[in-house]
Amino acid sequence: MPIVVDIDVMLAKRKLSVGELAERVGITPANLAVLKNGRAKAVRFTTLAALCQVLECQPGDLLRWEAEDATAG
Repeated sequence: MPIVVDIDVMLAKRKLSVGELAERVGITPANLAVLKNGRAKAVRFTTLAALCQVLECQPGDLLRWEAEDATAG
């Protein structure tokens, strides 16, 4: 998938655990892990806003686009 989720980078910068972030954001650790590992098909803007608030960052710090390798597949 060309959208890459960099929540783990922000977790490391803020020295937070997945469980602590999930609690502060108000989602389950399992749902946060799905998002963090790039397996989510969608993310609600309210969840993205809460992540940005807790991590004190911009949406672009958490999500980025990468071109898919045309030779793969």
